[in-house]
Amino acid sequence: MNKQVASFRRSFQPWDDIDATPFIEFRNVTKRYGAVTAVNDLSLKIFEREFFALLGPSGCGKTTLMRMLAGFEEVSAGSVLLAGNDLVGVPPYRRPVNMMFQSYALFPHMSVEKNIAFGLKQEGMAKADIAARVSKMLELVKMEAFAKRKPDQLSGGQRQRVALARSLAKQPKVLLLDEPLGALDRKLREETQFELVDLQENLGITFMIVTHDQQEAMTVADRIAVMDHGRIVQTAPPTEIYERPQSRYVADFLGDINLVEATFAGTTKGTVSLETSQGGTLKTVGDVSATKGDVVWFAVRPEKLEISRTKPASGDNLFFGEVWDIAYLGDQTAYRVKLDNGIFVKASVLNTRVDVDNPITWEDRVWLSCAPDAAMVLSA
Repeated sequence: MNKQVASFRRSFQPWDDIDATPFIEFRNVTKRYGAVTAVNDLSLKIFEREFFALLGPSGCGKTTLMRMLAGFEEVSAGSVLLAGNDLVGVPPYRRPVNMMFQSYALFPHMSVEKNIAFGLKQEGMAKADIAARVSKMLELVKMEAFAKRKPDQLSGGQRQRVALARSLAKQPKVLLLDEPLGALDRKLREETQFELVDLQENLGITFMIVTHDQQEAMTVADRIAVMDHGRIVQTAPPTEIYERPQSRYVADFLGDINLVEATFAGTTKGTVSLETSQGGTLKTVGDVSATKGDVVWFAVRPEKLEISRTKPASGDNLFFGEVWDIAYLGDQTAYRVKLDNGIFVKASVLNTRVDVDNPITWEDRVWLSCAPDAAMVLSA
């Protein structure tokens, strides 16, 4: 990501301004298909120039929500507003919104430039203006050299760029992206994610992306809405949603997390004490909405756990067990440790050196530990 874009994203937080006016707003929106409720009384605010992600498993309602904004689905109840105007009843072709589909939907018999020009011709734009707009779009997505090629002469990444250029050619106020990178290989997908961020900021257009890929959402989005069964369970910037999830569902959906059941024992000077069923004590910091004796979950990400054959000097949050599984992932090594009480805990270690003397291996007895401020408490 270039420095100009990074600087903008650090300062772009309209959702924290109580006077900020949302650009897109879903007000108590419900969508039913017969007896099935795909979206259930959902309210959401998205701001102008925001790169917003809808994240969730298949069938959670995220694509349905996007299609209602595009006009391809009608709401069963509630309102969808864009720049203060109610879109309910407005046909798709009259909405200043364009949608890029997962399949790209390029015309196989048309060249790259003709695919990009198609929507502009349908609108009756003058030939000279079409040529100028197509040239600009080709330059924008770095496809000038491929203007005369057909889609079947392009790689997956190149077809994705053409579909993006065609979606942007009509200069929509909002671009909707439905799993746009799903057909790309991992390396190209990661490169394209940063290109999308740069492109969105340079154009100043509001982007809304639907994805089930947690890493993709966290890379591109200013904010993420995590969905489950037609509802939004948490909306926040990527850092907050990863480090401070509001529920076990969100914590578990975004990356790996270890959840240890415990009871709330109390808070002293900001330190939260939990008691395990084995008589141990775990500590975290922060605010906890619980009363003494309530069942809660001690939650810690694998990368925040230290793993060692020797017992740490600190007595906080200690676990002891046997290495059960090891996964070497190149940049890191993941360990699955079976504790003496039968619970499995995951830990991951960055591989900062090429060679490691006497590395931890299968069946080793190891200690796992973390500082109180590396863990959190979840009550739901």
